[in-house]
Amino acid sequence: MFKKKLKNQKGFTLIEIIAVLVILGILAAVAVPKYVDMQDEARKKAAQGAVAEVKGRLSNGYAKYLLINNGAQPTPTSVIDAAGGATTVTNVGGDFTVAAVPGTDNVVITATMGGQTTVGTWKLPTTN
Repeated sequence: MFKKKLKNQKGFTLIEIIAVLVILGILAAVAVPKYVDMQDEARKKAAQGAVAEVKGRLSNGYAKYLLINNGAQPTPTSVIDAAGGATTVTNVGGDFTVAAVPGTDNVVITATMGGQTTVGTWKLPTTN
């Protein structure tokens, strides 16, 4: 009776196991490079988002400066000061840094995240 139970038990053959491992290996070979590319793209998009955030802060600082100073045209440095001194911003986790450097009529914003660097420019609006 014991021998009869052993003969009725079924399992995977070596060929079936090897076939599954080959399929998993092919899937891994295709998926891993895609995953790495997605990580790089995510870092790039995060850096672009950080540049956009600083541009928004500078626009708010520009409006704040105009309100406080009765419409007098600010310099890029005074816009940065009115925006809360956002010349360098580092997020809480330390994943990225953003630096805003004033020019003559603009502010150059550089965001670096995980080796991906994005540069943007915020131009000082002119009043007519």
